[in-house]
Amino acid sequence: MKHLIIASTSTVFGGEPLDYLLEALSEFYKNTDTVLFIPYARPGGITHDEYTSKIQVAFSKINKKIVGIHTFKSATQALQEAKGIYVGGGNTFVLVSQLYKNNCLNILKDVVLNGVPYLGTSAGSNICGLTMSTTNDMPIVYPPSFKTLGFVPFNINPHYLDPIEGDTHMGETRETRINEFHHYNTQPVVGLREGSWIEIKDDTTLLKGPLKAIIFEYKKAAYEMESGSSLKHIK
Repeated sequence: MKHLIIASTSTVFGGEPLDYLLEALSEFYKNTDTVLFIPYARPGGITHDEYTSKIQVAFSKINKKIVGIHTFKSATQALQEAKGIYVGGGNTFVLVSQLYKNNCLNILKDVVLNGVPYLGTSAGSNICGLTMSTTNDMPIVYPPSFKTLGFVPFNINPHYLDPIEGDTHMGETRETRINEFHHYNTQPVVGLREGSWIEIKDDTTLLKGPLKAIIFEYKKAAYEMESGSSLKHIK
């Protein structure tokens, strides 16, 4: 029994944080008034308190209280007692380093597999895959391992960007980088465009949101899947 929302981003263009997900989150967290927030990824290097305060503004719209894991004496105990969890975005290397440092990774995995609702956005989504190796972030710190939670049997690339026709930028596209990944790794990669998310409930894994996802499988041509499609075959 597990229930997850794995979202490409917290904020879509022109919107406020989590606005596009609030209706779904109201139902998602229906059995708790308090959500444990993990601010370890620290977008822009902001403090844990600043990040938690920003997220509280969004969750107050659905009458939920956010409590930062950093405010607890024991991060592991906070996870064990949580009734709902949200892992925010930022830098995935920082996030994973802190999860390992605080001995949280395995406990986080256990409580979610035992049914505690888990929302991840951006870096918080990246860690739901087998490894964090398809992150877009700079390696500003070095985690003990790139292995992550493995809630899905593939890797995730949040904020997936399509090549822009006529663009004169000579740097590698996201597609190129993922193809490079597949020269050394075999697990599939799901590219999540902004405003899209994966919802896992028990044995169902569905693509949600207004856009298609792009699927990269080892030694196969990339292909797209429509919103509403099952992703259970990707492994």
